[in-house]
Amino acid sequence: MNTDELPRSRRVLLLIDFINPMDFPGAEDLAASAVEAARATAALKAVLREQGVPAIYANDNYGGWQSDFQSLVERCAGSRGASGEMARLLRPGRGDLTVLKPRHSAFLGSPLDLLLARMDVKDIIITGVATDMCVQLTAMDGFLRGFKLQVPSDCCAAESAEYHKQSLAYMARILKCDVSPSAFVRP
Repeated sequence: MNTDELPRSRRVLLLIDFINPMDFPGAEDLAASAVEAARATAALKAVLREQGVPAIYANDNYGGWQSDFQSLVERCAGSRGASGEMARLLRPGRGDLTVLKPRHSAFLGSPLDLLLARMDVKDIIITGVATDMCVQLTAMDGFLRGFKLQVPSDCCAAESAEYHKQSLAYMARILKCDVSPSAFVRP
């Protein structure tokens, strides 16, 4: 897709690291809540798609500098456990966009800034794993760039309920994120 074909939209849904092999220390603590967040995000994505809101997958390249996102999707979707379930729930659809990120924030070292500018985006709905890492750091960078941010509390997950709660409180208080559950995401 060339930039002339990019959808124009004031809002986007940003899905962070849901396509994930879940092969890191702490993954077992994250798995159940990550699958629940993926379910809520899949439902939200369907509603937003009907409203014409585009989805952007911002995914870790897991250190593979020749990464191919579609190969990662297929590998994860074919696996068992949380990794496979999340990939099958949130398999990218026609028109969905992807950005590979080398670090925790979806902005750092990726073309996300350019993509959002070309799309005329002002509001970002951030979902993904983990709440207290990649989601929070992406929200921080989005806040610093002047975006209006929503982080639906049921569409992200952390390794513990306490980490999740603390991170959401920080994002609400400091980064001015709306952290209401996805049922309250406004049209």
